[in-house]
Amino acid sequence: MIIIPARLNSSRFANKILVDILGLPMVIKTAKQVSSLDKVVIATDSQEVIDLAKEHGFDAVMTSTEHQSGTDRINEAVNILELPEDEIIINVQGDEPFIEPEVIQAVINRVKKVKDNNEGIMITSCYKEISSELADDPNHVKVILDEYSNAIYFSRAKVPYHRDHYDSSAYCGHLGIYGFTKKSLNAFCELNSSKLENIEKLEQLRAIDNGHKIAMVKVSSKSFGIDTEEDLKNALKIFDK
Repeated sequence: MIIIPARLNSSRFANKILVDILGLPMVIKTAKQVSSLDKVVIATDSQEVIDLAKEHGFDAVMTSTEHQSGTDRINEAVNILELPEDEIIINVQGDEPFIEPEVIQAVINRVKKVKDNNEGIMITSCYKEISSELADDPNHVKVILDEYSNAIYFSRAKVPYHRDHYDSSAYCGHLGIYGFTKKSLNAFCELNSSKLENIEKLEQLRAIDNGHKIAMVKVSSKSFGIDTEEDLKNALKIFDK
């Protein structure tokens, strides 16, 4: 099941999930973008979003206004829905209206392998190669991988640092798509927030801080999350063709 967390208020872009994207509210455009892959449910704190979802044929679940993260919101939703422990849950952010379905499919495929092989992975996510210039931007989160394509660390800083000033294009830019089983999602949300998570403001570091593994899948994608009005302008320049 694909669950889209959709908090109405955003500190950097007011009501961004409702902004028009090529004739549709952003959260609905995101839902339609991935609806060919699996059942989509929107988890929200807004009756307006519930009504929009129904209008466009999507199921929605009302969740608390107190959640600090989208992961906590989808965790409440899966428990409300009483999904089985081994159900695969894909968290697609509500501000990804141009995410390619094949990116989501790659994460789904990796979660299936994790589950089938009992690999002991808590979270599955994905990354793409980004340029050195993009890696300079703290809004583009970087991930460092081990030899098994598991995440060692996520950072807003430009990592790894090339001591010899070699300008590599092989920085790994993290895409905020997360795959769990219901059991591993529940386990993640039972962890206390961690020191590194609070410093970087990256919740996935909570898993690493607590000794859990995050499997990473390499993908190709032109999409990016829309956090600001400037992001929206840039996205429309690229995709409104």
